[in-house]
Amino acid sequence: MSLQHDPENPLKQYALARIYIDLQRNAEALELLDRCIQVRRRDPEVLYARAVTNLSMGVYRKAACDLMKTIVLDPGFIQAYKHLGFVQFTLGKEDAALKTLKKALEIDPEYAEIYCVLGDAYLDLGELEHAREAFEKALDLEPDNAEPHSKIAMYYLSRGDMKGLQREYEILKTLDAELARQIGSLYFEKP
Repeated sequence: MSLQHDPENPLKQYALARIYIDLQRNAEALELLDRCIQVRRRDPEVLYARAVTNLSMGVYRKAACDLMKTIVLDPGFIQAYKHLGFVQFTLGKEDAALKTLKKALEIDPEYAEIYCVLGDAYLDLGELEHAREAFEKALDLEPDNAEPHSKIAMYYLSRGDMKGLQREYEILKTLDAELARQIGSLYFEKP
């Protein structure tokens, strides 16, 4: 690729890193992003890309650092809040995660993906009513998005509500056939 032959151009290196991220060539993407950050330390897009790459590699603490830097540089970078909340929760920092996710909702109360992560956090904390409310809000905002449907399906499963799970299974057949197949093979289809 011609992008690869221009190591002194951070914009081209960033563009190539994004391609590598899409191809799940994370180690190569990370190397390019590290080089970009040496030149563009205060670029929230590059920091965010490195954070997402680290997340996909399971390097949560480094991802969290880059996500926090991203938010400092661009306080409206809503995706960074979503990922930071996820990382904080994964690292056992539940209070910080809830604070981060709620801050994101102050910035954009119409961002359905934040409600999905928030609902997951509440579900893990055993706050089932709050989880349901978060998932239902995500469904209200994006009724044709498979993610909120899969989240509420897991909520129903956690409650032993097989009728609710069945409803979501039927909806997911058109929105995410593979997930519906998995749910069906576990709970509804006869072997």
